[in-house]
Amino acid sequence: MQISSIIGLVLGIIAVVYGMYLKGAPLIALKNPAAFTIILVGTAASLFMAFPMSEIKKVPKLFKILFLGGKKLIDKGEVITMFMEWASITRREGLLALESKVEEIQDDFLRSGMRMIIDGNDQEFVRDVLLEDIHATEERHKTGALIFSQAGMYAPTLGVLGAVIGLIAALADMSAMEKLAHAIGAAFIATLLGIFTGYVLWHPMSTKLKRLSKQEIQIRMMMLEGLLSIQSGVSTIAINQKLSVFLTPAERAKLNEKEGASGEQKD
Repeated sequence: MQISSIIGLVLGIIAVVYGMYLKGAPLIALKNPAAFTIILVGTAASLFMAFPMSEIKKVPKLFKILFLGGKKLIDKGEVITMFMEWASITRREGLLALESKVEEIQDDFLRSGMRMIIDGNDQEFVRDVLLEDIHATEERHKTGALIFSQAGMYAPTLGVLGAVIGLIAALADMSAMEKLAHAIGAAFIATLLGIFTGYVLWHPMSTKLKRLSKQEIQIRMMMLEGLLSIQSGVSTIAINQKLSVFLTPAERAKLNEKEGASGEQKD
């Protein structure tokens, strides 16, 4: 579960509601079906105009990723440890010795790459196929993030449209100043909702999808380099050095500490 998404949503709502309370704005003003209709339905209409149905259908899945979490990614340290083990087996028994490991691999990308190198495909061919797979995945992820970033652009503008519609309705009857003031205040609720959904929901959601995509792509690049290294027959130390460049200094220190503890246990 993406706890940070839930925390962000709750804090965003609290910020607006409590902020209105501190400013003395009546919270009952938020009970404005017309404003919600203009912003939410209007944003949805804009997205239907901007994207084909095949991409719009993925929105529920994207919400699931944002709040419940998507595919669980392998830890980078585990990836390095796994490839070091495979490199050791390959240098002792040959590449075909890894055939028994293929069905144990849960990740589709890694399993496909492992099958290709075991089948004896040319290294350039393996690199090209896996890079194309990574590129296609990246493009799919970009489309999902783009849907939310576009929603973030449309919502604030629709908020202005909602305010204009509200002002037209307010100015249509100027017989009572108290009623007019209330109507003008209600008109700007659409602007509030437009800015809130655009900059507290849609744009941040787009950013999170991009970050999650970057994490997955980075792990796939690690897997690609690891597979090509095994195919080349490099040592476990060389694989460790090559894949460790994908780690932060803190992650690298943690991995070294883990390997050191493992070595002491073997001794």
